[in-house]
Amino acid sequence: MNGVKLRNVRRSYGKTPALDDVSFTAPEGQVVALLGASGSGKSTILRLIAGLEAVDAGEIHLGGARVSSVGFMLPTEARRIGMVFQDYSLFPHLTAGANVAFGLDKLGRATRDETTLHWLDRVGLKHRAGAYPHELSGGEQQRVALARALAPKPHAILLDEPFSGLDASLRAELRDATLATLGEAHTTTLFVTHDAEDALQAADRLVILKSGRVLQEGPPREVYDAPASVDAAAALGPINIFKGVIKNGAIDTPFGPVAAKHLPNGSQATAVVRAEALTLSPGGGARVAALRPHGAHDLARIESQGATWRALTPARQPLGDTVSVEIQSAGAFAFSD
Repeated sequence: MNGVKLRNVRRSYGKTPALDDVSFTAPEGQVVALLGASGSGKSTILRLIAGLEAVDAGEIHLGGARVSSVGFMLPTEARRIGMVFQDYSLFPHLTAGANVAFGLDKLGRATRDETTLHWLDRVGLKHRAGAYPHELSGGEQQRVALARALAPKPHAILLDEPFSGLDASLRAELRDATLATLGEAHTTTLFVTHDAEDALQAADRLVILKSGRVLQEGPPREVYDAPASVDAAAALGPINIFKGVIKNGAIDTPFGPVAAKHLPNGSQATAVVRAEALTLSPGGGARVAALRPHGAHDLARIESQGATWRALTPARQPLGDTVSVEIQSAGAFAFSD
């Protein structure tokens, strides 16, 4: 198949494993988010796909062809990969237009100029073709870098934390604009992020990584609604964890049972409840102990029966109020210990 495919890839630095038996597929034309904390192996995957490093085991396929395996590594320049780094890596002495044209040296002058203006127009910066990087905003620099990466019609685009350096007000706007451009280009895209919101909002497929291993892979909605583990659930937003013993097909918690019919009664298990799956109502035996902003919501710390839980609530709860708490089953999961 076309797109990007990793099969049983391993990579170590000395005795330290960076990737351990990593396998996943980025289908042609789709946007795939590699989500994980620092040290999870995200950037290592990009370097291996780009041909900047060799695999220790496994294979990488790009556009239907093998490009990396043990003892074989197709040179970076032969892979037709577009890369956008976190710092954008624009040439400071070249204009925006010249930066985009840089990888088009095999085209004739007229075709090169036409292609350059086409891609600058696609990212909304045709009018800034003569501007130098220092004359552009951070968002404009990123759009120029994206146009430069897309102009040679690559097999795939690799984006390393593309939205992390942007102001919150610009972040969502540029994310949507980038996705629109990638969708129009129908280019397979892998982007690295530690931000769950970016991954959920931007990706067609999600790959959650931890300590060099894939925890879960799939469409964002499926992964969110059915996490494969506690760690996979935690990667996608604030959660509450409660350990207990399965009784009558459920784990008892201070705020009600969490269904666990797939686990045997009497077994040790962990209940995971997403913060947004806790509904607060006035009055009750729990107390709002702390509040902090979390986007359009408040993240409330709730104390009850010696336990501390977190709840995302759209309406500000007065600090110190007593509340009742109800668990919404769609955001509650049980895992065997």
